[in-house]
Amino acid sequence: MFRSLRIFNYRIWFIGALVSNIGTWMQRTAQDWLVYDILTDQDATAMGIVMALQLGPQLLLAPWSGLIADTYNRRKVLLLTQVSMGALGLALGLLVLSGHAELWHVYAFALALGVVSAVDGPARQAFVSEVVSERDLPNAVALNSASFNGARMVGPAVAGLLTVAVGPGLVFVLNAVTFGAMVIALLKMRAGELRVLPKSPPGKGRIRAGLAYVRHRPDLVMVMLAIFIVGTFGMNFAIYIAAMARTEFGRDAGIFGLLNSVMAIGSVAGALLSARRDRPRLRFVFGASGAFGLACILSAAAPTLTLFALSLIPVGLFALTLMTSANAYVQTTTAQVMRGRVMALYFAIFMGGTPLGAPVVGWVSDSFGPRWSLGVAAASGLLAAAIGFVWAWRSYGMRFHYDRSLPRRLSMTTDSPEKLQDPDSA
Repeated sequence: MFRSLRIFNYRIWFIGALVSNIGTWMQRTAQDWLVYDILTDQDATAMGIVMALQLGPQLLLAPWSGLIADTYNRRKVLLLTQVSMGALGLALGLLVLSGHAELWHVYAFALALGVVSAVDGPARQAFVSEVVSERDLPNAVALNSASFNGARMVGPAVAGLLTVAVGPGLVFVLNAVTFGAMVIALLKMRAGELRVLPKSPPGKGRIRAGLAYVRHRPDLVMVMLAIFIVGTFGMNFAIYIAAMARTEFGRDAGIFGLLNSVMAIGSVAGALLSARRDRPRLRFVFGASGAFGLACILSAAAPTLTLFALSLIPVGLFALTLMTSANAYVQTTTAQVMRGRVMALYFAIFMGGTPLGAPVVGWVSDSFGPRWSLGVAAASGLLAAAIGFVWAWRSYGMRFHYDRSLPRRLSMTTDSPEKLQDPDSA
């Protein structure tokens, strides 16, 4: 489960990322509450706009950010983006502490952070393949998710307490400091132990080549379609949790942070279970989509705060299983020279759909109540699962049947084994 940590470079990368991720979750929690309950009167639509501005650039800049990751030294690119994000967090924190912050300021900083993150994401994902071998890459991807969501167990709870005690401004400043851990980790890596991978040769048409590569891989197209549906309408957790905590149950920022931490328990479990697998498979992508939808139905129906908190654990588990399986599948089945561009497209589809989905989900919450917004999330997971399984059935001629010799076991076979070059991948 933790085999990638035997590698020195990955070990310090993991530690630096863990510290930085704690700060990131602290800022996310404080920013959400700043918008939802301080700068507005519990306006979920405003939260959706902030999410759209922060994630929208990943959709618009994907072709160029992927090309940057495939062309330039990824370690140097990451140093630049980490310093830039730290500076933005510090500037927003000082503005809030001065008492001059307004909603449009948060919008502007969210947009600037989104532009930097659009460059950071593909470079960060592709850089992991320089740190570990291809064999260890699925494990490293899963441990990255465990780090991100392990930080989610700590960051939101700390941010919630600090926001109640001293306000969100200090939280933003602390987040800026945590970026230093990632910068130190990148500087301390042993350059001689990093893998030298092929880079995209100079010339025209490289962006079109990346798009054509994905277009001729129907399995990647279906994974990205599932990720788009769930990422756009299902994973707007800040909106759901804030609206349920404040509007439905009448609680404060401390409970909001605690609920985020509770969901992270399931997220970490999902990441660690993914780390145990030798390689990702399509069945986990589509199966987790359906399970996520069912978990969201249970969460929407929770009658009390305690039951709602407990229901967030399976929501986090299946959401993380979906994200980790999809991420690892795309990375490990993509040619190395195309990895940056394909991962940029993947994240553009996954995160860039939020500008469309977050305002819609916020409007549903404001108009019909928070529970209905969770219903939108449930529908997205079930729809993605249905599309994925129908595609697999039609493409590979799969049939489901009951095997009497193995009670309670559902078997899956294919009428056209020649269509499925690697049956285990499905």
